[in-house]
Amino acid sequence: MPFLGGPSAKALEEGNFVMYTLLNLAFALLAGLLMTRLFSRWHLPDVTAFLVAGVLIGPFVLGRIGVSGLGFGSYEEVEQLGIVSNVAMGFIAFSIGNEFRLSQLKKTGSQALVIGVIQALTATVLVDAALIGFHLLRPDILSVPAAITLGAIASATAPAATLMVVRQYKAKGELTDLLLPIVALDDAVGLIVFAVSLGIAKALTSGVVSLVSILVNPLIEIAGSLLLGAFAGFVLTKLEAKFHSNTNRMSLTIGFVFLTVALSLLSVEIGEVKLGFSSLLVCMMLGTLFCNICPLSDDLMKRADVWSQPLLAVFFVISGAELRLEVFAQGMLVLVGVVYILFRSAGKYLGAFFSARAVGCSEKVVRYLGVTLLPQAGVALGMCVTAQSIGADGGLIRNIILFSVLIYELVGPLMTKEALKAAGEITEKPKEVLERRARKLEAAEPKEFLERYLAQKKSRGDVKFKYRK
Repeated sequence: MPFLGGPSAKALEEGNFVMYTLLNLAFALLAGLLMTRLFSRWHLPDVTAFLVAGVLIGPFVLGRIGVSGLGFGSYEEVEQLGIVSNVAMGFIAFSIGNEFRLSQLKKTGSQALVIGVIQALTATVLVDAALIGFHLLRPDILSVPAAITLGAIASATAPAATLMVVRQYKAKGELTDLLLPIVALDDAVGLIVFAVSLGIAKALTSGVVSLVSILVNPLIEIAGSLLLGAFAGFVLTKLEAKFHSNTNRMSLTIGFVFLTVALSLLSVEIGEVKLGFSSLLVCMMLGTLFCNICPLSDDLMKRADVWSQPLLAVFFVISGAELRLEVFAQGMLVLVGVVYILFRSAGKYLGAFFSARAVGCSEKVVRYLGVTLLPQAGVALGMCVTAQSIGADGGLIRNIILFSVLIYELVGPLMTKEALKAAGEITEKPKEVLERRARKLEAAEPKEFLERYLAQKKSRGDVKFKYRK
């Protein structure tokens, strides 16, 4: 029994859980930031550094030591921080919504729509064809339902890694202006393609065709998500006008992102009909409506971006810790994964190449846009969870996507950076930026206690350096 007035065993257990959760969060953030200093020597993106840091502190490396709070000892510990990932994806989608300003859409809206649809469908068709061909050679390894489902997942692109690379290097130009709206549209296209393909896969498995699950549910999810996001954006704009403090307005904006992420987790089923929401689409629509009807949205968006930076860093470290290295031990699975990666990459590049040329984009967009669409992560993993419903093939699909995500997340951000650099939309940091910290230190006023300390040292004659104001 606990001593009189002391905490109960349950309270102690809950206290330890909170403590170790905070330790894991702190350790993840610090490990990620320190890794960026190492990777900066090789001019690699911060996203790659965060992901590698996550792998190193994850269950397969540091977590094997078994010291609580010093790395993730199991995947269950990583999953306990799932709320961080949900919120981070909400802020990413909210920020991407800023790219859908009407002034910008008048210039690039039709191009982004055409390219977004064609590159997603091309990736799906090529992966479907390749994996069905693989099935004909080895039907004991890969079934047709699994091949069709993997083809649908191939349409998805990771918005998080792309946005972080654009932010870190402050990329600007025609390619960047097209890239972010396409990545956002990719989510809507991917949801429809995946729902249709999964419905076909289920029909092939069970012999029962359901038009509700194939067509009705995905349309309801997309329409419901856009309506919820638009309503939240309208309310946010009206409430924002009631505040005059920049701090309060920023807090209100952040609160609404949290609110929309929470509401998007709601789900209602009536028979075969399912009313659910995509948190990415909801938060994206929140940002889109807000940036178009609020006259001060630009400043608030920038403040929210700054506030969310540590959250996004932790998100990528957690994503790295979630990567399962054991997939490399399964030779045939790796082979299917390599086929998936090669044909998905070809589909993304060729689809973007020919569609960009067809809509009259410049030569640099035609050449480099496809490379920037390769990263794949969160949306694809979410589709994997849904794909478990097709039965025994669900586990195989999950492992193949985990393998591809591991490769894409480690290589994709670097390729995105190099493509943007080759297109001339990333420039080297100017000298004044690199020397900014040194100038601030030199101009900083000395603290009072330091002045007294130096005066005492000087009076004793043992000052070995001069302190300059």
